[in-house]
This record gives sequence, structure tokens and C-alpha cells, in this order.
Amino acid sequence: MKTGTRLAAYGLGLVVAFGGAFGIAGAVVPDSAVTEWMEGAKVNGHEEGHDSTSAGSGSATGSETEIATAVAAAVKGLSLGIDGYLLSPVEAPAAVGEFGELSFQIQDASGASVTEYETSHDRDMHLIVVRSDGSQFRHVHPVLDESTGTWSLPWEWVEAGSYRVFADFTLADASALTLTRTVQVAGEFVPVVPQPIRVDQVDEFTVSLDGEMVAGSPRELAITVTRGGEPVTTLEPYLGAFGHLVALREGDLAFLHVHADGEEPVAGDTAGPQIVFAAEAPTAGRYLVYLDFQVDGEVHTAEFVLDAALDPAPGAATTSDGSTSTGSPTHPEGH
Repeated sequence: MKTGTRLAAYGLGLVVAFGGAFGIAGAVVPDSAVTEWMEGAKVNGHEEGHDSTSAGSGSATGSETEIATAVAAAVKGLSLGIDGYLLSPVEAPAAVGEFGELSFQIQDASGASVTEYETSHDRDMHLIVVRSDGSQFRHVHPVLDESTGTWSLPWEWVEAGSYRVFADFTLADASALTLTRTVQVAGEFVPVVPQPIRVDQVDEFTVSLDGEMVAGSPRELAITVTRGGEPVTTLEPYLGAFGHLVALREGDLAFLHVHADGEEPVAGDTAGPQIVFAAEAPTAGRYLVYLDFQVDGEVHTAEFVLDAALDPAPGAATTSDGSTSTGSPTHPEGH
């Protein structure tokens, strides 16, 4: 377990910086969070020519439109096109029970299919498929036909409904994009209403989450994996990390796909039973969190639903047990 201790360090956890508030960002999001988003957007070229902050004020200035634009630019997975790149219509079986193929292309501004990608987290393409109510989550990795630029994999729908398909990838120039489209699946649809849950039973594993999420302020979350009441200390590397997280905001399914910070584990490394994250939600609301972990060569997915509240005391830090302390939490490097 030579990397277990490393993962337990707060600074080497996962940063979950959820995207977005629209139009009323200044009313819902703490000033500090808006400032960070606007600065980040400016660095990435989204806010060129705009003075997003006033010197020394620590809060965002400018119009609500500018703030909303900056925040929207920082949100992933809400558009089928970004920076001239487009997710083509998704071909897939039309109804429950039909077996076929799910396929799509990433196209550039000229309409040509993209065939060159940079490997990220051990794969060239991460495909997330989830129903609009947060159920039926799948994280898979399609295969690229380099002659046509078409990504595909065998596919069958288990339940009907409206699904979001997220293509998460890195281009050859190192630009990381997340594009999305909606796919309608015919059949009887019974929606699920997500309710807060912190403990999930996954096969023979019990996976629990401790800690709170607060809008605009980083908080420590700790996920613990046990089996038969005993701690699991044999978590294996999966996609370049011991814990792989996808998070979606209920309502618009704003998307985040992150991995553990710090040194990547190598074959033979193990960790557990606890993985620590640093989570920051910019808006109050309900968040759907999916954790992939691997034991004995098999991948399991635990699902949680967390409610993020507004920060009751800006500058206070909350530990994994939910207690509050003063001081300024440190963001792990790279996020």
C-alpha cells in the first residue's frame, strides 16, 4: 500500500469545481467564486477585452451579463459545439431492447471528422451516458475508426427516457473539451427523483461518503470502501488514478470529469480504504456524484447524491466529519 498514504493527503485529492450559474450569478454565487471563474475564463481566452475584477477588491465587477458569460464559459458539458468543434448527431438504437451500435464523430469547423487525439487518463475518449434524471449512468470507452473518424461501440438501452451523451476528450493540440447531445429512447418511462444519499451498496462493497459541499468554498470529502465490514486496502489504479469521479449538477447536468491529483499510480500500487477529495460547488443545489473504483481487476461504480448549501461563514473550512474551522483551505495544484 505504498501510495495509500499519498492519496490520503488533502492536497493530493480530487478537486470538484462544479460549473455554473446563469444570469443571477452575482446573487447566488459568493463573490470570491465569481472572481475565480472570471479570472480563469480570461486566462483561457473567454473574457478577452473585459476588465473582470477591480484591483484589490477581491470581488467581481462588470455587468451581470459579463459574469454570466464568464461562468457559462467555465461550465463543461452543456453544449454540442465549442471553439469550432462539434459533436455530430449520435446514432444509437431507437428503443429499449434493440441491440445495435452507438456511434458519433467529433467534427472541426470545416465539417471534417477529427482523427487525432491526445491520450488522457489512459484513453483517447471517455464517453459518459446518463438519463436526464441522473439514473442509468455508464462510463465507457468507444473505439475510433481512423479511416472515418467515427467512434463506436456495441449498445443496448436498458430503460427508456431522454439521455445525455457526453464526449470527454483531449485534442492533439492538448485542448480538453466536453461536448454533449441528447438522445431520445422510446419505451415506457418512469422518472427517478434523486434523493440525498451518502452510502451505496455496490456488489459486495459498501461505499460511504463523509463531509459537506458548500457553494463557493472548498471542502474535504472522504470516501471509504469496505467489504463485509472490513476495510478494503487493495484499491487498484484505474484510468490513471485510484478514484475516478464524474459529477453532474441536477437540473442542467453540468459536467465534471476529474482524477486524483499528484503522482499517477503504477501497476502494483494499491490504496484504501479511504480516498480524499477536495470539493467546491459554486452554486447551492443538488449534485449527482459517481465514483469508479477498481478491485481485483473489476470496476465498480458507487453513486451519491449531495446537497450543496451556501457558505454560512466565508473563509471557514469544513473537514470530512462536517465540522467547521477557520482558515483558508488550499486548492490542490492544477485545478
